[in-house]
Amino acid sequence: MVQGSMMHMQSLCSSSVPLCVYGDLAGVSSAGGGRISSASLRSALCVSSPLVGVNKYGKRMGMRPQVQVPQRKSGLVYAKAEAVLGLEENKDGAVSVNGASPANPGVEGAQSQSMEIDLVTEAELKENGFRSTRRTKLICTIGPATCAPEQLEALAIGGMNVARLNMCHGTREWHTEVICNVRRLNSEKGYSVAIMMDTEGSEIHMGDFNGAPSVKAEDGEEWIFTVRKFGTLPEFTTIVNYDGFAEDVKVGDELVVDGGMVRFEVIEKVGPDVKCKCTDPGLLLPRANLTFWREGRLVRERNAMLPTISSKDWIDIDFGIAEGVDFIAISFVKTSEVIKHLKSYIQARSPNGSIGVFAKIESSDSLKNLEDIIRVSDGAMVARGDLGAQIPLEQVPSVQQAVVNLCRELNKPVIVASQLLESMIEFPTPTRAEVADVSEAVRQRADALMLSGESAMGLFPEKALSVLRTVSLRMESWCRENKQHASDRLPELSPALDDRISENICNSASQMANRLGVDAIFVYTRRGYMASLLSRCRPDCPIFAFTDTKMVRQRLNLQWGLIPFRLDFSGDMESNLRRTFALLKARGMMKKGDLVVAVSDISEADMLQSIQVRRIP
Repeated sequence: MVQGSMMHMQSLCSSSVPLCVYGDLAGVSSAGGGRISSASLRSALCVSSPLVGVNKYGKRMGMRPQVQVPQRKSGLVYAKAEAVLGLEENKDGAVSVNGASPANPGVEGAQSQSMEIDLVTEAELKENGFRSTRRTKLICTIGPATCAPEQLEALAIGGMNVARLNMCHGTREWHTEVICNVRRLNSEKGYSVAIMMDTEGSEIHMGDFNGAPSVKAEDGEEWIFTVRKFGTLPEFTTIVNYDGFAEDVKVGDELVVDGGMVRFEVIEKVGPDVKCKCTDPGLLLPRANLTFWREGRLVRERNAMLPTISSKDWIDIDFGIAEGVDFIAISFVKTSEVIKHLKSYIQARSPNGSIGVFAKIESSDSLKNLEDIIRVSDGAMVARGDLGAQIPLEQVPSVQQAVVNLCRELNKPVIVASQLLESMIEFPTPTRAEVADVSEAVRQRADALMLSGESAMGLFPEKALSVLRTVSLRMESWCRENKQHASDRLPELSPALDDRISENICNSASQMANRLGVDAIFVYTRRGYMASLLSRCRPDCPIFAFTDTKMVRQRLNLQWGLIPFRLDFSGDMESNLRRTFALLKARGMMKKGDLVVAVSDISEADMLQSIQVRRIP
């Protein structure tokens, strides 16, 4: 029986699944009852074979490393790795690791420590179990259709992880009220919705329409695009924010609105006014992006001269810092220097805060410097609407795939945005092509999907969110059932030894979790780094990310597969595990016998990182 189990574990922990690649395992042990297995890695230790252990009489002995996996059928098995074993037997005959004796988890911690988790996620775990949880995160743009407290709560119940504020629209007072409403939901009702602020950018935009949420442009209608200012805007007229617009366009140019949602042909220029005829009808939205094409090519010289962050953007950024938003998305990023400058600006004005800076990939300039931009950003957004107005339409799918892949390789969360369910602005059911588009983004394993007009001004925002949720769940399940990503290979992130240790621990933990079929991965982290490494691996099971700060918990809301908890830590890993088990069992989110893999980077000395396989007692 023992020999058969050893062979089984050898197949689980083959050379393709190393527990340790760049260091030596410094404590592979088992504790009584088959409840605990752990593999611990010391970065300061370098010992090679032959393996040396200590028997219960204190004598050194050469031996193969042994790991006791929680019992499904049988006992001791081999883990294929170089290791140094530090085993002791306590008075009760239980084996401890490096002198630390595992105690039986109890409920004492549950009485003195609290644990914060999103209300909706907790209900899903209780009702449907671990495997049914959604991995892809959902972002909703807040607008007139969804800004009231009851509407925001309906979105939170429907699965909204992040509320996005588009600074192209709304007043400062309106944005402040929405932020207050979201935070009130979190504090009073137990939700955990993060807040993203999206800057307007300095590209060419249209103006407002006398307060109307949208205006319909019909085929053949003649419109005036002007730089003049009006108290009350005349009918069939829109203002352009770029003073040189009338000089730059030529008769015969094509004006593309909002990434191609509406198109006009320039037919006449009269002073500051440009008369155009609608060739592709559609809805004109306030502050919509405007590009113009000449002889099939984008006219971009003037856009290239405009700064990435406008004076209005800086005012909005100051507002976001003061309000303590969780993320700021920067429009039309051209180079990495813009992101570096902004991050240093935020750090100077909010040294104790942590605002994630996302680069919006929506211009041809972004693609020229894509890797440099993503490396210095905290994440990226594929804004396909504006991007599709600057590159040929047929290139958008391949660019989306390339950005998603690069972000995952560099361990940066990525959002797929724009026109996911555009028809649901007006209709209660999406087109089948839209459902296929959403499914493809989920199959590519993007961290998050974003609704724009569908939730901001659409007639069916809750239904649109429900479609995203159900399609995501179904596609994720299909990918797991069909092992779609079993052969994924990720490049090494950093040459630094400490980073390589953390990376390989998370890679191994993820592969162990998949092969052992565990219910969840637990990660205890102060900065969120190891949680992000596990998310990058895209394991089959959900990742419970425990952190002791609200700020980090909110930022983890945007990363694939993470279920963030806020939990006060002690300096002892075993104590944290016992308290976590007790709290989760008390709240009905786990039950006796559930199997988890646990990793941690919260050691005060930062000398010991570990992988543990635990069965809930």
